[in-house]
Amino acid sequence: MGGGEEHDIMGSVANLFDVAMVFAVALMVALVSRYNMTEMFSTQDFTMVKNPGKENMEIVTKKGEKIQRYTPSNDQSNAEGSRGKKVGVAYQLENGEVIYVPE
Repeated sequence: MGGGEEHDIMGSVANLFDVAMVFAVALMVALVSRYNMTEMFSTQDFTMVKNPGKENMEIVTKKGEKIQRYTPSNDQSNAEGSRGKKVGVAYQLENGEVIYVPE
């Protein structure tokens, strides 16, 4: 080594790891803000309906720290508690909660 300088390869690897972590956090923040998912991180309870009135409709509810996803259908044989039944233009979940979905 002519110049007396030593290159620390492990230091370079640590710097690459730091850069990768900053990039990953920035990507997560960008995705959350792009898809308007900031409600998921709030302390307020909410109910969100994805694809209202369509075949692949999904109801997402958040109560405290618990997030549940419901897929309304006529099939009530699912024991995991994630199905509901259609009641006109409203949906009644297995726990008795009724969610109105405008057409």
